[in-house]
Amino acid sequence: MTSPNTPEAAATDADQFLHRASDNTVTILGRADEYAGSTPLPLAGGEVRAGFPSPAEDYLEGELDLTRHLVQHPNATYYVRAKGDSMEGYGIYDRDLLIVDRALDAHTDDILIAAVDGELTCKRLGIIDGCPALLSGNPAYPPIRLQGREVTTWGVVIYNVHALCRRVTR
Repeated sequence: MTSPNTPEAAATDADQFLHRASDNTVTILGRADEYAGSTPLPLAGGEVRAGFPSPAEDYLEGELDLTRHLVQHPNATYYVRAKGDSMEGYGIYDRDLLIVDRALDAHTDDILIAAVDGELTCKRLGIIDGCPALLSGNPAYPPIRLQGREVTTWGVVIYNVHALCRRVTR
């Protein structure tokens, strides 16, 4: 059992606060459909080094269905597009595609989609002075303290997809 004034107790309180609860905007694109036709893509064998180059291997390992690979709970998963710059410090940029799982309980340090006083936002769940708060990844945006506010968790962001090539505009 944890003392009520420890970080562990505060984290548990934040998790329970959001679980009980009935700047950036979020556009819901749709939910993952386990029955929709998939488009398996070629999966190259081996690994790609991010440091020094290594000799390429000239074979394919097989095919990879990204939905099967990324979505654990298809009936509870949906896609949203992030808007704004408040989460850039956490690697989420304007127009990024977020994969959100509603089947997961929110825990401290998770990135969530939540409605706060009726407005949707994407933020990281944290603790400030022992109370739950939603934190941005940009110092220009202050934390959103949750005590005394109406909060509904819409899911935990499990993956973020963003383009690395500037010519890609989706």
